[in-house]
Amino acid sequence: MVERQPPVAARGDTAESESALIDLARAGHTDARETLAQRYRQPAYLLAVQMLGNRDDAMDVTQDAMLRFFTTLDSFDSERRVQPWLFTIVRNQVRDLWRRRRRRPGDSAPDADSLTSQLVAPGPSPEADLRRQQLREEVWRAMDKLPAEKREIIVLRDFHDLAYNDIAQVLGIPIGTVMSRLHGARRQLRARLEEGGRHA
Repeated sequence: MVERQPPVAARGDTAESESALIDLARAGHTDARETLAQRYRQPAYLLAVQMLGNRDDAMDVTQDAMLRFFTTLDSFDSERRVQPWLFTIVRNQVRDLWRRRRRRPGDSAPDADSLTSQLVAPGPSPEADLRRQQLREEVWRAMDKLPAEKREIIVLRDFHDLAYNDIAQVLGIPIGTVMSRLHGARRQLRARLEEGGRHA
């Protein structure tokens, strides 16, 4: 049996292929919709779990975000990049969940096992793996103590490698504010890490 290939426009990560995929998906092409879902579901889930710290909540948020992603496809400007648009939807879904539960976003520590399995590839030795896992846990304990706006900007820049203008789009703030907020967030994270090291 011959394996089905995605549409030619779906291959690669260029803005042109994204635009073509969006156009095909709008026209009702199932393959294009499936390609979009496969390409962006995992980054959306990873962002949600990094912000929420809970796999079950993150899965629910991701499902809701992907549904909204496809139901609003007709209003999306296909000249823009998909990931910042989807991340904006995920962020809004996360904040809606926080509001519904009337709790602060830092009330739940990140799920270290989930983050460990998804963020870092295995190391060359068990000792290196152990040290890497310890470092990840230290970072996420420190991240958990940051305010939501500080945590999300670090996640977007340092874990998803979004450009400043993409982060500005996701957060709805000017690029200058992105840069200053990121600088402050990193400084606060570093202080939390140093504080944790002193108490270790």
